[in-house]
Amino acid sequence: MKLIKRVAYTAAAMAGCILMFSACGKSEDAAAEPTVSSAPKELNLYIWSEYLDPEIVTSFEKEYNCKVVISLYESNEEMLGKLQAGGVSQYDLVVPSDFIIQSLINLNLLQPLDHSKIPNMSNLKDTFVNPGFDPGNKYTAAYQWGTVGIVYSKAKFPEGISSWKSIFEAPEGTKFMFFDSEREMIGAALRYRGYSVNSLDKTELMDAAEMMIADKKKAGFMGFEGNVGGLNKVQAGTVDIAMAYNGDVIQAMAEDPNVGFVNPGEGTVVWVDSLCIPREAPNAELAYHFINYILDAKVGAQLSNFNQFASPNKASMPYITPEDLANPAIYPDADTEKRLEYVLEVPNGSAVFGELWKTIKTR
Repeated sequence: MKLIKRVAYTAAAMAGCILMFSACGKSEDAAAEPTVSSAPKELNLYIWSEYLDPEIVTSFEKEYNCKVVISLYESNEEMLGKLQAGGVSQYDLVVPSDFIIQSLINLNLLQPLDHSKIPNMSNLKDTFVNPGFDPGNKYTAAYQWGTVGIVYSKAKFPEGISSWKSIFEAPEGTKFMFFDSEREMIGAALRYRGYSVNSLDKTELMDAAEMMIADKKKAGFMGFEGNVGGLNKVQAGTVDIAMAYNGDVIQAMAEDPNVGFVNPGEGTVVWVDSLCIPREAPNAELAYHFINYILDAKVGAQLSNFNQFASPNKASMPYITPEDLANPAIYPDADTEKRLEYVLEVPNGSAVFGELWKTIKTR
């Protein structure tokens, strides 16, 4: 959903959020599965920024003798809006998060997947087969997964932290930020108060909202930042503690020993991003090739080794960097996993959470 800046992608984003890679038709020595009668000339991929190893793109282009055009977005809402504005016939693949899948399906923006064209679907871990947001994987194939946790300055918290309390009851003098992601930020507040991230109980929702509104009035509150914004400010020393996606922070920690990360003890949001084909994708057959390619054991491992988010691919596990596989911030232990919760689409949830979020941000 979201990676720390790499030079290859930063240059592309500054140039207009589009990466181009070269020319098309399938090579003679390319893999035989799945087959197509005539290979499309171009794959249009709409994906989170800095979320794909450029070498995977290059290898795919070489194997299928095609051009991949990558357009970038920074939020699920941005992606949804673009699809509704005509992108449904512009892009061949999108990579939405779990909680927005039902909206995409209900709005008829996705086409059902033909599993016979994706033999590597059998490589997915059981956790990502038949998910609640897409029974039977009718529209989705898991791409990467991870958690939303706390990124913090070790200089400010030398003994480490273990609870959402460090943000929602930040010590005086602490500079903290909220995550500019509606369901994930509200979900964190709900978990801290002992509720489900998907609660629609008015009392529970207002309890969490009033807590956040009170927090906003503290001297140390530094506003809202999405994606890697809070992490960047922790690294810059202008913020002490914020929220971030685990993979982003793992990369930062390798470069900056002052950065720490934790999945809070009360539990947190677990997310999975999936590969989906828009309803009127111009080159759907090539999209099937790409999905199957990503779900290959070694390619799946290459992807996760590059961005340090967890792989949903059981066949990839022998090829994952051992240090990453042993890192609980990337692959949580069984006890932590019990306290992780998907953000789900719930009845009237969009209206309820949307109104609550508006109240939180404007009061």
